[in-house]
Amino acid sequence: MSAEIPKSQQVTTTPVPTRPEQVELSDEKKASLCAQCDEYKNWMITYSPSVKFMFDQIKNSGGYVSPTKINCEICKDPKLGGFHPDLGIQLCANYIPDKWVLNDTLSHELIHWYDNVRFKVDWMDLKHHACSEIRAASLSGECAIMTEFWKNSGIMRVAKGHQVCVKRRAALSVVGHPKCKDMDHAKDIVDEVFRSCFNDTRPFEMIYR
Repeated sequence: MSAEIPKSQQVTTTPVPTRPEQVELSDEKKASLCAQCDEYKNWMITYSPSVKFMFDQIKNSGGYVSPTKINCEICKDPKLGGFHPDLGIQLCANYIPDKWVLNDTLSHELIHWYDNVRFKVDWMDLKHHACSEIRAASLSGECAIMTEFWKNSGIMRVAKGHQVCVKRRAALSVVGHPKCKDMDHAKDIVDEVFRSCFNDTRPFEMIYR
């Protein structure tokens, strides 16, 4: 990578679907949330087809996902998780409501991990970052519910609804990049690389969800 990545922060962040109300948590509540998150995480590592698939694909690409580098934490900022190539995956126990959201979040971060191993991503390059965010939002399953909403409401075609969701989610992640000026800048970067990155479904054969 061409620039050193600060270890004090996650390189990528997975945004929450809606802005939640931030509340002060007791130490007991924090411990309970982290314990529940760990239970969900361990279940997904053992049983989730998408998570197990990504573990295998990262290994096949020359990487290794250590379970000790997938950590449930209490996050200050509203987000579902994050990825750092040195520190691993962060899962935000206080913002992940159930194990299915954790499954999509973990799958999302594992796609970043795969990209980091397979494509040698320069995370300080906005276009590289945006490309990985597009792929993670599209392939992780996190836009499946939104696509279903658009299909049922008749607002637009299913495929188009998926793309709109992916663009929105990717921009919400890119706007947190230190080189990104604002949301308009994030949207412009996402639009610039969208077609090629969205069409790259590796390591999947296609978008399954």
